[in-house]
Amino acid sequence: MRPVRSCVLCRLLPAPFSLALRSLVLVLLCITPRCQAVQAENVTVLEGGTAQISCRLQNYDGSIVVIQNPRRQTLFFNGTRALKDDRFQMVLFTQRLVRIELTNVSVSDEGGYFCQLYTDATHHQVATLSVSVPPEIPTVEVKQEAVEGGEVELTCVSPRSKPAATLRWIRNAREIPGVMSQQDNGKTFSVSSTIRIPVERKDNGAALSCEAFHPALGGQKRIRHYRLDVYFAPTVRIVPPTGILREGDSLSLTCSVTGNPLPRNIQWSKINDTLPERAEISGPTFQISRLSQSHNGTYLCQAQNNYGRAADHYTLLVYDNVSVTTTVPPTPTTQPITSHPATPTLLIPRFAPDPKDPGAVVETHSAVPYAVIGGVLALLVFTVICVLIVTIWCSVRQKGSYRTREPILAWY
Repeated sequence: MRPVRSCVLCRLLPAPFSLALRSLVLVLLCITPRCQAVQAENVTVLEGGTAQISCRLQNYDGSIVVIQNPRRQTLFFNGTRALKDDRFQMVLFTQRLVRIELTNVSVSDEGGYFCQLYTDATHHQVATLSVSVPPEIPTVEVKQEAVEGGEVELTCVSPRSKPAATLRWIRNAREIPGVMSQQDNGKTFSVSSTIRIPVERKDNGAALSCEAFHPALGGQKRIRHYRLDVYFAPTVRIVPPTGILREGDSLSLTCSVTGNPLPRNIQWSKINDTLPERAEISGPTFQISRLSQSHNGTYLCQAQNNYGRAADHYTLLVYDNVSVTTTVPPTPTTQPITSHPATPTLLIPRFAPDPKDPGAVVETHSAVPYAVIGGVLALLVFTVICVLIVTIWCSVRQKGSYRTREPILAWY
């Protein structure tokens, strides 16, 4: 409340008087019963709210009371409406208090409202109406697309507030310093905060928020949530089947594709050949029923978007249906055992694919006495070597005996 008292004698004070002295003389002169005075109260209200403008009267004797707006247009004359604006209503008119009400307040209604009391001289007091404009939820503007390996520039904008709002960027519960700017739009302010951050593929979908603070919000804040949209080239991976594929089996391949934007078209092809007639393609899925060895080859899956392309390949190897047989040893009987000379039997080895490695071929045999055959061969080799050694030794010794006898005969 800002009380100011006025009377006719107050005009008699000389101009050089200090403000304090003028106020003191004003109070002393206006305490007389015949001196009338008016007081006004300042008001602050939120835009769109309702303001009550009050004029307090002292020693009111029925004189004329006029209330005017900041443009000095008369709103009420002794309680009677003078301006056709239904937003203004006279709610109280007594010997002590005159009060009007203004609904749906806007910033254009700001200013001083005059409470005037007409006696021998005019006395008036100004009630200042202040309108506070809280910010709406801010908006986020993106200057250019966020591409993997580059930077993105984000601007948080609060287009209208009074007084100016405060903006803050938040990511992972931490503040990101931004460059603030403010523009005066007359009675309101436009505020913005700009940040620049590097982006990678992993940042796609990362959450950020822009918070707006304002005294009129009473400790609360307006928040705009934003998710990064990072564009990047696709990646392709073919999910292969498990196990060995043989003739007559079915093949099913799935092409797993990522990218932003996600590629719409996925292309299947066979390197250096055309796709088989029985091949069925349904988006990322490639299938061949009743496989044969003619289907062997390398198959390719490709995808692309505006930021690049990628491919993956799968080499198909179909095996024929070869059954591997195993020789089962005979069951022992109770017949008498007859000894026969041991004659080694050479068995032909069989070859079969290794189940752990479809591309490898391993040698398989039936139950064969390799230890016996090896022992016999070793014994034969040892016997031959011994015979050779003995033969050579005997030959050398016999030659030496002839050479020693010839000189003796010659002497005789």
